[in-house]
Amino acid sequence: MNTLYSFSQFKYLLLSLLLLLISTSSSSASAYIFSDGEISSRNDLFREILRDEAVARLNELGKVSDADGYLERTFMSPASLRAGNLIRGWMEDAGLRTWVDQLGNLRGRVEGMNASAEALLIGSHLDTVVDAGIFDGSLGIISALSALKVLNVNGTMGRLRRPIEVIAFSDEEGVRFHSTFLGSAALAGVLPVTALQISDKSGVTVQDALKENSLEITEENLLQLKYDPGSVWGYVEVHIEQGPVLEWLGFPLGVVKGIAGQTRLKVTVRGSQGHAGTVPMSMRQDPMAAAAELIVLLESVCKNPKDFLSYDGHCNDISLESLSSSLVCTVGEISTWPSASNVIPGQVTFTVDLRAIDDMGREAVIYELSNQMYKICERRSVSCIIDRKHDANAVVCDSELSSQLKSAAYSALKKMASDIQDETPALMSGAGHDAMAMSHLTKVGMLFVRCRGGISHSPAEHVLDEDVWAAGLAILAFLETQL
Repeated sequence: MNTLYSFSQFKYLLLSLLLLLISTSSSSASAYIFSDGEISSRNDLFREILRDEAVARLNELGKVSDADGYLERTFMSPASLRAGNLIRGWMEDAGLRTWVDQLGNLRGRVEGMNASAEALLIGSHLDTVVDAGIFDGSLGIISALSALKVLNVNGTMGRLRRPIEVIAFSDEEGVRFHSTFLGSAALAGVLPVTALQISDKSGVTVQDALKENSLEITEENLLQLKYDPGSVWGYVEVHIEQGPVLEWLGFPLGVVKGIAGQTRLKVTVRGSQGHAGTVPMSMRQDPMAAAAELIVLLESVCKNPKDFLSYDGHCNDISLESLSSSLVCTVGEISTWPSASNVIPGQVTFTVDLRAIDDMGREAVIYELSNQMYKICERRSVSCIIDRKHDANAVVCDSELSSQLKSAAYSALKKMASDIQDETPALMSGAGHDAMAMSHLTKVGMLFVRCRGGISHSPAEHVLDEDVWAAGLAILAFLETQL
């Protein structure tokens, strides 16, 4: 009886000691996972920060919206400011010094051991499209902050051999002003001064929107926003894939090898406004019918570019082959004036988003498309104006950064599931990212995260909690190479 009592005491003391160790380890970010009644130490997984907290923050940020019933955050909107305040608090929680620059970008920085060394920039955007999902943009910010928080909590942040700066860009989607990458282009030094005078549908300019939020932007301090290229080591971005490849491959993470170039057009067709019941069909100059034909033409050109383009100075055989597999075109917005059911419209405006991996091929498509559009409008006796609102050349990611990210992703997945055998896949991106703008400043690398069904720009956008965890672990492994 005494022996049993002593053994029970021993077990109680042992359990107490283990619980004390668990309690103590929480302050040093050591994670313990209970499985089948046994306690196993998993000090290198940091599930509470990289998964649980990260997912909770993504969900919280996903509720910050300018609209009721769906997610919408545009440049300098009330919701974007509230989202910025949340993120700023999380930056400070991770041990970063924070500030907002004159273009509304939220920035957090840790100096590491050498404040004068070239800095590693990590970023993504806090704005969204209309009726958005909660991961596009936000995942990249949260993953970086979660990884830095782990370094801060376990006491290794001060050992970073270079400064790390996390940037939540104010505008990437271009929803409000139809000009993408306002935030990242300014920091890369490629945002033209004229962009400050671009206006939204209400006539508010970019400069006005910033001023309304106590951010004074002038030609002089816009130029001052640009990083000194000599002060930057590289830029890294984590983003959902926005496509089905990783899900098809059964892999949570992928390394991006390049990003498609893109052009945005605004097409304005003007005709003769009239009464819907009194103008004979043969006498109409209807911009709506003309616009419909232009849009069908766009679809035909982009589906079968070889049928419209020739082997000449504008395009070669390599470009044509590339276009056949990568060219995508979208009309995402149409507006009419005066927009009444019983009025033949006087004007129709629509947008065109055109993307391709090959820049020469993309230019060839725009050239041929414009010629064909003008001919259609002339035949229909309407006028046509085609404005190029945005251009971004294709980007090739840096091989060194890509290799490091590939190793970091493999290391993270190996920790989570030791039976990982395949190499981290390398993908091309058809979507545009802030990395495109930042490539004008420094070398760039990107890590893709699996997205269910490849669905994005939709409330159906979804990333598994485990994949959020994998992304955080990968960025942590990448940052540990900077220790």
